[in-house]
Amino acid sequence: MSAPIFSRPRRIRRGALAIALATCLGAALASCSGEAEPGAGHSAPRAAAEARLARLAQKAADTGSLGVIVRVDSGDGKPVEIAKQAAWTKDDHRLAAGDRFRIGSNTKTVTATLVLQQVAQQKISLDDTVEEWLPGLVEGGADITVRMLLNHTSGLGDFLLTPQFLPSLTGQDKRTWTPRELLAITPAQDPPAGPGTTYSYSNANYEALGLILEKATGSSLAGLIEQKITKPLGMKDSYLATNADWGTGENRGKQHVTGYEPDAARLKQILSATVDLPDGVGFAGAERPDDSVDTAAIDPSWSWAAGGMVSTAADWQTFLTALNSGELLPEPQLKQMRTTVDAPEEGGGYGLGLMRVDTACGTVWGHTGGLPGYSSEIYTDAAGTRSVAVFTLTNFGIKEKKAAAANKALVDAATCNMLGKPRPSDTRTG
Repeated sequence: MSAPIFSRPRRIRRGALAIALATCLGAALASCSGEAEPGAGHSAPRAAAEARLARLAQKAADTGSLGVIVRVDSGDGKPVEIAKQAAWTKDDHRLAAGDRFRIGSNTKTVTATLVLQQVAQQKISLDDTVEEWLPGLVEGGADITVRMLLNHTSGLGDFLLTPQFLPSLTGQDKRTWTPRELLAITPAQDPPAGPGTTYSYSNANYEALGLILEKATGSSLAGLIEQKITKPLGMKDSYLATNADWGTGENRGKQHVTGYEPDAARLKQILSATVDLPDGVGFAGAERPDDSVDTAAIDPSWSWAAGGMVSTAADWQTFLTALNSGELLPEPQLKQMRTTVDAPEEGGGYGLGLMRVDTACGTVWGHTGGLPGYSSEIYTDAAGTRSVAVFTLTNFGIKEKKAAAANKALVDAATCNMLGKPRPSDTRTG
């Protein structure tokens, strides 16, 4: 999970950068399994747009993404679902649009929503300090507020960049980390920045927020997510992962996505233009074709409030549309959530657990996510009536130039499709 593991596909995945620094340290309208043909409820232009999207999805899968799930909901009750994958990955599983997926830092939006619900009930204030809630746990906590944690202006660095944590990120170390242990190894930003002065994405901020939530409510984070978000919204395929398993108890049995990353040699080559990655640094997992590694068994539980949720495209679009349409938060808190600080690396701005991304077809709201083997972008329009989700079966693998370009073209096309606008390239070429 990451942003700094989680990032947008058009730039270096933060997780890749983290490794480098630390070591150097619903019913679908169409299945779209092929060319879409006009049918009941299809207009010819819409069918043509879906066919183009399906072609872009297959191209992305074959150019380094390995597999993609695309789900576009234009708010008319007829979502488009596409699942495409590289041929060799079918030996591991047949990708379906409803498969469960590790959604990484998209979890932050849920955590932020839970915090703002407590703000609305006056149980937490955005101006409360970390020291008030977690005495002695966070260096400089007396000067860091809840708001600063939410919008990543706390001045805290990221534990992802520490040599202590790197083996767990890659799955080589099976250690189970607690949020308190992760906060204990969290450094200050480099270069240093005072609280409230500079945006700098840190997973440590949301580890602290998870602890504050539990202290304020007396409930576990997993329980709060179920009680306040997933159960009321009918998100039956969504839960907070507590280990490497893909579901226990009521969550067992649903098919999940197999994620992949480049092996150590290929990872070093991919990052060579950015940093001299030491030999042998790579992900744990079974060897697969194309110099890839199966990362589905890497434990994501350390990511917790910062990125530990499992979900599906349909479930997460349900959550994000409910949030942005005003169903989950009172208007004052939603307005606070959308009050952003400049975050050009995110494509626009960062609010309180919510990204504003300025695309070629308009502004969208949502988040990105990334864990070893899993990358995702999920957005809605401003009204929360339209939504788009793009899931990719690799995070670090789409750092390669051709893979990044193909993935970006897919995300751009899917976002424009969601907004009901042609991509600028479609307009130029007719």
